[in-house]
Amino acid sequence: MISDEVTELQKRFYQTHNYLDNRKKERVLVLGIGNYLMGDEGVGVHVIHSLGRTELPGYVDILDGGTGSFDLMPILAQYPTAIIVDATMDGKPPGAVTVLYPKFSSDFPTVLSVHDVGLKDMIDALEFKNELPEITLITVSVAKVQPMSVRLSDPVEKSISHVVRILKDKLAGMKPETEH
Repeated sequence: MISDEVTELQKRFYQTHNYLDNRKKERVLVLGIGNYLMGDEGVGVHVIHSLGRTELPGYVDILDGGTGSFDLMPILAQYPTAIIVDATMDGKPPGAVTVLYPKFSSDFPTVLSVHDVGLKDMIDALEFKNELPEITLITVSVAKVQPMSVRLSDPVEKSISHVVRILKDKLAGMKPETEH
């Protein structure tokens, strides 16, 4: 069962933001990808929910992107800059955080979690349409996917505060010219 807090956050993300308003040139999108019902695989969504409980600069939009794929293309294409948070099965210890600056889909980790094909395909399509924003990818290493579990393993849960600190630092350095 999804908690009332998560339900309220989802309402805030989906009902109060018009992600397709076509006025995103001076904004930054932080996009959490993952399946909330698959344990550690949902860490990107957990990070967004945690970030949503903090104070953010006015030029930042956050989005629980769920399992991603082509549904996110028109949203992502609106932004010049995006930070994507996702789980990865890269052989590193669970909870390890990596910051990458991919330019093309081939620069993304080769073994992303269960929605890998959709995310890489979306990046390829945006690149083909010349609508790919500048992307920072923050990954959290996971060891396995736990079907039908909203609980994160201890090391992955502990990584969330670290990822939020990284995000807050990065976002502070991305202040658009109109915000000075």
